[in-house]
Amino acid sequence: MSQSPPDRPGTAALVDALAVRRNAAIGFALGTVLAAVLVYGQVTSAGHLYSPAWYVALGFVLAVGVGLLVTLILTAGSAYRLARS
Repeated sequence: MSQSPPDRPGTAALVDALAVRRNAAIGFALGTVLAAVLVYGQVTSAGHLYSPAWYVALGFVLAVGVGLLVTLILTAGSAYRLARS
């Protein structure tokens, strides 16, 4: 007796109204570019202390962290504008 979960049109409408998908695309693109620039700068510098693999791993963490932070800020701005209108 398997029941399908109820549809959530309210959640989908909220995600669409706040433009979460667009905000996430912008945030993670910005995070990826920032991490790529910083990792490239560290790996190509003359006196790097660690293996380039460490810098790539740290770059991944930086990209995800910046992506999430920018997504949060943009979505909060969208929510604020939506609440004001």
